[in-house]
Amino acid sequence: MLGSGSLGDEPMQKRPCAACRKKFTPNARVPEQRFCQEKPCQRERRRRWQKNKRRGDADYRENERRAQRSWGERHPEYWQAYRRKHPEYRQRNRLRQRQRDERRRGARTLANAVRVLANGDVWKVQIAVLPGS
Repeated sequence: MLGSGSLGDEPMQKRPCAACRKKFTPNARVPEQRFCQEKPCQRERRRRWQKNKRRGDADYRENERRAQRSWGERHPEYWQAYRRKHPEYRQRNRLRQRQRDERRRGARTLANAVRVLANGDVWKVQIAVLPGS
């Protein structure tokens, strides 16, 4: 009799899916299978693969960037039409941009405060000359 995980008659043991955690029986031809066959789990498997590929492969990243830029050049009206059809996207984008702007302003204010504190040991005297004196 062949061992577990082979193409023999012996069924493979169930294991938890790496995405949904539900138990599934791996395909006998893929003994290292970690994701079940459900669509959301397969989508998650591909998402993780792509994330890992982008992280480690500069050529893959560059090719993806070129493909996206090329698509954008061929479809210049896409985002205008999308924003027109999805006002909730526009609103969310505006809100998030305000938050980014506030963080940026806050960081500048903090940087200025630190600069003033760093020069706090310098004593400056300003003499005001009053008119008519």
